Amino acid sequence: MFGRRIINYLQKKQIGETIRDLGLEGQMSKKGTPTMGGIIIIIAIFVPTLLLANLTNTYIILMLITTVWLGLIGFLDDYIKVFRKNKEGLSGRFKIIGQIGLGLIVGMTMYLSSDVVIRENIEVKNKTSQRVESVRYAKHDVKSTKFTIPFVKNNNLDYADAFKSLGEKAQKYGWILFVIVVIFIVTAVSNGANLTDGLDGLATGSSAIIGVTLGILAYVSGNVNYSGYLNIMYLPGTGELLVFAGAFIGATIGFLWYNAFPAQVFMGDTGSLTLGGIIAVFAIVIRKELLIPILCGVFFVESLSVMIQVSYFKYTKRRSGVGKRVFKMTPLHHHYQKAGNSGIQAIFQRPIQAMPESRIVIRFWIVGIILAAVTIITLKIR
Repeated sequence: MFGRRIINYLQKKQIGETIRDLGLEGQMSKKGTPTMGGIIIIIAIFVPTLLLANLTNTYIILMLITTVWLGLIGFLDDYIKVFRKNKEGLSGRFKIIGQIGLGLIVGMTMYLSSDVVIRENIEVKNKTSQRVESVRYAKHDVKSTKFTIPFVKNNNLDYADAFKSLGEKAQKYGWILFVIVVIFIVTAVSNGANLTDGLDGLATGSSAIIGVTLGILAYVSGNVNYSGYLNIMYLPGTGELLVFAGAFIGATIGFLWYNAFPAQVFMGDTGSLTLGGIIAVFAIVIRKELLIPILCGVFFVESLSVMIQVSYFKYTKRRSGVGKRVFKMTPLHHHYQKAGNSGIQAIFQRPIQAMPESRIVIRFWIVGIILAAVTIITLKIR
């Protein structure tokens, strides 16, 4: 409804993307494309959530805070790049501080709020065959640091278990460990989404796929009948997150209308940091954070490729004086845009022929869909 108007405004104000020439096919044609389009995503998430969600729900409040918090950090980064003409944007140190701050807010809210509780699933087994006949739940909701782990029969793990030897203090230290994990996940996933945002529609489409999966997980976790059937912990109140998930999916698909190849607008850090942070916090509040490496496998591999490339380059330069590469270029999606005979010496030269941008994006989407399916079936394959 309003995407085109915002894009026209960005064009009028000449808020265009600055492109560095990396020798990639079709790269320089993107110069001047309006950026900061993440504003469209944020508005499209906010409006339906404010209209349709229960705004007294702690989980909804956390998701709205996440959207605004990282949206502002991303907006500031884009503002410095576009208006101050500083290609580096916001200092990485300030980004990390902002992400840590959000992690603290989320972690401490889940620790202190009386609304953030679980009702643990208890298996009722046949006395002779030990087969699980039914699942019942504890009579009362409890504060807990338990979360779901994939591919394991009794799939509720407690952060406090790492401190069993401390007796009564174990739960307290369990929450400290939980907050640290939350900070790490928020930082890692938001940066992963930021790195993935390098091709038209790649981060947007990948996020939409992840959003659908998170919505399903939130619904089954917040519905006592489905959580009982799947033998997972029941999380009162998380069903409301389906409203937010619906807004998130709609926002990403709506933005993809303009962001698909060839893109008419880029989301910028305003969008990518926000999308990554939303995904991270959403997974944390429904106690499915250990599913992130599977569900967000595209983000994970993109980040991993950068870390491998930088580490190997520094290591070889220190050893021989000449830095060597593992990939032709990182993040990983750029590796496929470079021809194997482009003169870059790297361990992996395939594919020899550079791949069209749209093909790379669609294949990454397909991988994302497969990973989403695997994430969902982990609930039953145990």
